[in-house]
Formats: sequence, structure tokens, C-alpha cells
Amino acid sequence: MSNILHIHPRDNVVVCLEFIAKGETVSLSDGSEVTAVEDIVAGHKMAVSPIEKGRNIIKYGYPIGYATEDIPAGGWVHTHDVKTNLDGILDYKYTPDNEELESKKKLIGSRKAYFNGFVRKDGRVGIRNEIWIIPTVGCVNNIATKLSKVAENYIKGSVDEVIAYNHNYGCSQTGDDQEHTRIILKDLIKHPNAGGVLVIGLGCENSNIDVLKPYLGQFDEDRVKFLVCQDSEDEMEEGLILLKELIDRASEDKREEVDASRLVIGLKCGGSDGFSGITANPLVGRISDRIIECGGTSILTEVPEMFGAETILMNRCKDENTFNDTVSMINGFKDYFTKQGEPIYENPSPGNKAGGITTLEDKSLGCTQKSGGYPVMNVLEYGEVTDASGLNLLCAPGNDLCAATALASSGAQIVLFTTGRGTPFACPVPTLKISSNNVLAEKKKKWIDFNAGQILTGKTFEELTDDLFEQILRVASGEKVKSEIAGFHDMAIWKRGVTL
Repeated sequence: MSNILHIHPRDNVVVCLEFIAKGETVSLSDGSEVTAVEDIVAGHKMAVSPIEKGRNIIKYGYPIGYATEDIPAGGWVHTHDVKTNLDGILDYKYTPDNEELESKKKLIGSRKAYFNGFVRKDGRVGIRNEIWIIPTVGCVNNIATKLSKVAENYIKGSVDEVIAYNHNYGCSQTGDDQEHTRIILKDLIKHPNAGGVLVIGLGCENSNIDVLKPYLGQFDEDRVKFLVCQDSEDEMEEGLILLKELIDRASEDKREEVDASRLVIGLKCGGSDGFSGITANPLVGRISDRIIECGGTSILTEVPEMFGAETILMNRCKDENTFNDTVSMINGFKDYFTKQGEPIYENPSPGNKAGGITTLEDKSLGCTQKSGGYPVMNVLEYGEVTDASGLNLLCAPGNDLCAATALASSGAQIVLFTTGRGTPFACPVPTLKISSNNVLAEKKKKWIDFNAGQILTGKTFEELTDDLFEQILRVASGEKVKSEIAGFHDMAIWKRGVTL
């Protein structure tokens, strides 16, 4: 195996797959050689030819920034000598490859696969049969937690576990901020992975149960129960009675064979490194394609991590209306940054930079590879539940917990989470962690479910796509991921407004 990767023929940099010492010579695919003029750590970039000050740095076949100084062949290319090309809100033009779009559309639903899931009364399919406790306000979080711990003693039949999804919101919020909280709570209450839901309110909060109920519309009253703590003499006693009822009913639910067209997967990355864009993210892109070929749905979010690669997604939109929705989502998010007085394009985290990611274009071009190659079929507002199969784009931030919760709220039954640095978190649905490199997979075996770093040591994308897809079907049929085994469950609502 080579110790460097030249991703695209147009690239004037390579990614170092291992530490390259000063004076070490590496061979390029065209037979030429370049000698490192300084030490370069694994995951970082090395120039393969001299790059003059002001010239673009090309990676993935696209510019990821420009050189702020002359960079010699064999030089380290990173934040000290590269700056982003991105600036401000842009005008966009829809220039699709119509022949490619039509060719891809014909392949949607061309495959068959199956899993064993729980078919709900509303026709949606769950891959878990959990009992969820959803507080309407942070004031009752401790009650929710205590109830979940006690109720674990009553689990039986097909019920997996009882989980309290605590949060700090539901009161002292204004405008759209309060509205978004209500919508996310509504989405989770109606999520098909929950066999039963106990909604706990305090009673005096802005998003109290009476306010929240109209958001639910029609719902299964046997599956959703409510408790207002201020109205109860003993909320623990009453809560446990309701939880026992939910468990008794849900315990009789049975898995049945379901077509993979009913799968909805969320696509997310976090703690990315220089390998994420060449191993884990392209692998997940192939999984997205596989799910869509089965007639299923994938959802890509992290809007700030589309900046710099957004035109690739825009030109894959199924039609001009979808393109316009994508433009509105991108420019709307840039406007959100500007109104908060924050720079639009300063996104890579310290961990990203340490792992070899230099600019937002560098991060975004790697990040958006999770979307695969199929057309963009739908654009979702934050909290909107998808009703379109194929690739969906979702308006949500890059923050891991907020974005993953948003994916679950939009209907994802499982989230595929790629990482180069590692993280133990989970969201309200099974969160399958995919390592971009072998070192992380070996070091954090209790965190990582699948190792895409095997691509660096000889495995093919085709082999790993088959392996990961089969694992996803097993997880959808009940196999637990590492974060579930550890008992980790998190949720986070995107805070966007004034707190009173």
C-alpha cells in the first residue's frame, strides 16, 4: 500500500496516509517522485508541485482555498499557508447534468432487501420498540429520569428499554425558538422507534401539554400518555401506572419482515480528520446510494458543512424548484450566521485542524461525500418530517447532538455517524459510529461499530459497502450498536432565540 493518496488527477496536493519524515521521498501514481521538505503527520496534505502564492490548492478536484505564501513541492499544506476562497452570500445558477440525473432516477428502487421492523398504526416502521419519556420542559427532567430508572423493572416482551429524553427548553422561549422546540417534541412523540411515549409536563410552562397536543394531530392514544405534574398528588405513582400501561401494550408488538424501502437513514459526521473524506464519508455515500436503490430514504444535514461544496448538491437537485429550496436553505443559514455577528466560513474545529482539515471547503468537500451520487429529491426545514424517498437535505447546524437529533426528528430510524477523532454520544435513534482510520477503531472499540479505515489497508469500497449494509439491516432488525450497549441516549434542541 502507498503511504500517500492522490485523490483526483487535478489535485496539486496528496494526503499522507502515514507520517512522512523530512527528506523522505514518495512515489506518485504517474511514476514521478516528490521529497518532503518538512515533517508531515498522517491525514495532512503535502504539495506535489510548487504552488505559488495566490494559487488555488486543489483537493478532490476542487479548490479548497488559496496559498498565502509560496509552497515548495514536498511542503506541508495546512492552515499556516492556506486561506479559504469563500466570502459572503453567493448567487447560484442551476446547471444540472440532466442525462446523469435521469440515469440515476431510473435506478431508484432497483434493488431488494429486507429487515425485521415494527409496523405502526400510521404505517411508519420502527426499528426499536422502546418506551420514551418526553418532558415538555426542563423543570421535570429529574422526574423523567427517576421514572425511567424505576420503570426498567417492568420491561417485558418485545420492549427494549425505557428512556428519558431530557432537555432544557419548553419555557422562557420566544417566537420561532419556542415554535421549533414544540415541533421537535412533537416529532419525537410520534417517532416510530417508540412503542410507547409518556409526555411529562410541569403545568405552567409555555409549551405545556395542552399547548403541545394540537401539534400532534392524530395520534395513537394507546401509545401516547400524558402526565401534568402540578395536577398530580404523586407524580411518581401516577407516572409508573401510565408507564406500566404503555409497557403492557407495547410488549405485545412483534417484528415482521419489512422491505428496505421503508428505511430512513440519517447521515452525519463529527470529529472529522484528514481521512474522513477518503474513507468513511465516501463509504457512507455508497450506503446512501444502496438504500436509495432499495427505494429507501437518506437525509443529509449540517448545512454549514455544505458551504464550499453546495454547488455539487445544487446541480444534483431533481428540478429547479428543489434547486431554489436548496439555495434558500444555504443562503438562509449564511444570513443566520451574519445576524449573529459570526464569520460564515470559520467552521473547522481544533480537532478537525489537528486531523488535517484546513479550510471549510476542505471539510465540506469531504463531508458532502456522505450524500453519494443520487439526485436531491427534497429539502426539509428544521423539524420537518420527510415524506419523500431518495436523498433529502435537512436544515440544521453542524453540532453533533443538535444535528443528529434533527435527523431523528425528521424521521430517521438510524443515524450513520462517521468520525476520525471518536465520540461516545448517541441521539434518540441508534447511532452507528464509523471510524475513518484504523488507529481510532482499535483504540476505541467500545465506541466504534464499523471501521472504514480498512480501505487504507487493502479492503475495497465494494466489500465494505456490502459489509456495512448487512450490518445496518441487522441493526434495523434489533442488533444493538455500541452506544446502546453502553446505555447512552442523548437529545439536543437547536437553540435559536432569546431566553426570557
